[in-house]
Amino acid sequence: MKESKVILNSIDDVKEFVALANRCVFDVDLLSGRYAVDAKSIMGIFSLDLTKTLTLVVHDDGEKADDFLDGIKQFIAE
Repeated sequence: MKESKVILNSIDDVKEFVALANRCVFDVDLLSGRYAVDAKSIMGIFSLDLTKTLTLVVHDDGEKADDFLDGIKQFIAE
């Protein structure tokens, strides 16, 4: 399992992020406070407070998880 902080600032960011997450064969979740949603669900993501930094949880430790994290670099919070 890998974790990272992400920021999704716009509707286009959410749409692009969901498209990338849906390519994954493993589970990907987004956490905001006590709420957790499937990162492959656009409706789930829009139920979160997108003004805050979200915690991304990738339920895989392999090379494909690293490839996914490389593919979403633009959303990773520094």
